[in-house]
Amino acid sequence: MNNGIVESVMKKLSIFGIPMDLGAGRRGVDMGPSALRLAQLANSLETLGYDVTDHGNIAVPVAEAVDDAVSDENLHYKAAIALACQATYDKLSTLDDNTIPIILGGDHSISMGSVAGVSQRGRTGVIWVDAHSDVNTPDTSPSGNIHGMPLAHLLGYGNPELRNIWGGGAAVKAEDIVFIGLRSVDKGERQFIHDHNISAYTMADIDQHGIARVAAETLEQLEHLDYIHVSFDADSLDPMIAPGVGTPVPGGLSYREAHLLMELFAASEKVTSVDLVEVNPILDTKNATAEIMVEMCSSLLGKSIL
Repeated sequence: MNNGIVESVMKKLSIFGIPMDLGAGRRGVDMGPSALRLAQLANSLETLGYDVTDHGNIAVPVAEAVDDAVSDENLHYKAAIALACQATYDKLSTLDDNTIPIILGGDHSISMGSVAGVSQRGRTGVIWVDAHSDVNTPDTSPSGNIHGMPLAHLLGYGNPELRNIWGGGAAVKAEDIVFIGLRSVDKGERQFIHDHNISAYTMADIDQHGIARVAAETLEQLEHLDYIHVSFDADSLDPMIAPGVGTPVPGGLSYREAHLLMELFAASEKVTSVDLVEVNPILDTKNATAEIMVEMCSSLLGKSIL
């Protein structure tokens, strides 16, 4: 990287929107892709030297048009979410290795399509930047909202219909996952993380050790992998700077902590795909959360101060 201009061989970016709020507990996050585009995502990335193609949105029905609002398995809107994630998977699994896909949510359930899709390139590490771990299963979820379950399904647990998006089994390995920014974890999720020995940095860890050390240890753990996917949830940021999220939790990443995290990941030149999820314009102030997420994505993909 030099003067904020990308010098990497991989210079093509493909943007895909998945306007879905079916997996969330509050409406409005389906407008996240539009908010991120309005915040000049494509233009910001083009100024870094990337060739950017926006492929538009994956078709997702609105909640009022879906019949299976609540299934018998504590999985709200399961069939509709599975179809949208399947379409996402189909799009991403055919991309060539020289393209970095940027997937715009929508709620975090979209990652069942995005992470599974990009993992078809090869074994993929996942950096889950989020206040929540999203490893509930239908049996442990207190809400039945699927945006709290995607990572458990990607690891091979939960509902067979959802796991069938990528053919069943696990799409990623537990040892290839790192959580960053956790501060709201359910009892069942806590047990899941311990049982599978998943690396996790809570906000307490970040406070104690600093974000630079967290980034370095994360990259060291995943250094053996050729592909790293960053799944960035807007609620990982402190709600004082990112109010436009459906599940805000006080005490999140500060503006500079998040930027430094992204800058250090960019310096590794290991990131090959990105989710930007859970931006809810209804709850936002003048699109501030979308604008910050665009800044974070730009830093992640090479924007630098000098």
